[in-house]
Amino acid sequence: MYKADENRYDGRMPIRRAGNSGLQLPAISFGMWHNFGDDANFKASEEVMLKAFDSGIFSFDLAYNYGPESGAAERMFGEVYKKDLKPYRDELVITTKAGFHMWPGPYGEMSSRKTLITALDNSLERMGLDYVDIYYSHRPDPNTSSEETAAALDQVVRDGKALYVGISNYSREQTQEMVKWFKEFHTPFVVNQVSYNMLNRNVEEDGLLDELDADNVGLVSYGPLAEGLLTDKYLNGISDDFKIHWSSTQVLADGNAKIVGKLNELNELAKNRNQTLAQMSIAWLLKRKTVASIVTGASKPKHLLSNLEAMKNLEFTNDELVEIERILKA
Repeated sequence: MYKADENRYDGRMPIRRAGNSGLQLPAISFGMWHNFGDDANFKASEEVMLKAFDSGIFSFDLAYNYGPESGAAERMFGEVYKKDLKPYRDELVITTKAGFHMWPGPYGEMSSRKTLITALDNSLERMGLDYVDIYYSHRPDPNTSSEETAAALDQVVRDGKALYVGISNYSREQTQEMVKWFKEFHTPFVVNQVSYNMLNRNVEEDGLLDELDADNVGLVSYGPLAEGLLTDKYLNGISDDFKIHWSSTQVLADGNAKIVGKLNELNELAKNRNQTLAQMSIAWLLKRKTVASIVTGASKPKHLLSNLEAMKNLEFTNDELVEIERILKA
């Protein structure tokens, strides 16, 4: 029978606040986008999930469409929750999302009232939960009014099915529009989850980071390692069939060779900090207070623990920051 590590809150994992809300998150949240939902891998998935919790990661990030098929990752999480984590529900921050393709027909995607409420009911049943801590609209819906989407998110809070709401993949302008409705409805809106890493800085260029600061809302970063580019895996080259996430396609716009050159320069800088490139990339994201948490997954405990080593050195000298900017903008 699983018993959580009594030292899980010993300070190894910094806890950060989403804006000026009461929502607090570990600096790293455990993402279940990849590698979760396959029955054959249940034991391995369970092992790394529990290692995360033992290491101070109490936030688990899911979505209806995560896994080899829709609902698979939530189902697996529900099995681990029921078997191991249920006694710790009051400590956990469990999040899910709806908006990308989930089931056939016109209501199986996007962010209409019917879609969001139906999807959350199904997610709660799969995970064996009475509520989630954050419920997200996973992407903007160009054909549904922002008022309807915001009202649906507000409704699930009033119905006791979610404590907070979030949005994901919303631009600065789209965020502004949603904030207007959330303020009118008095909805506890706390985070926008978007792709953000050293190579993909759209949230800076778009002005989204500044907008979130102005709204006292946090940013949750997904894709912190740019699908593995910001690791030592591609220092010798990137194959032509490498698949980048849709949110980061511009990263390779100038060609693979140029990115490889930047990765090697960044890697040398990381070595001087006694970090891996991945660890430095995680630390770099956390230098800005707006970033409430970074979502990263791991298929094995050793990969998870390696990422957690980033917490040992989160400070950057001004010279290091200047050098990183020079490399990235070259």
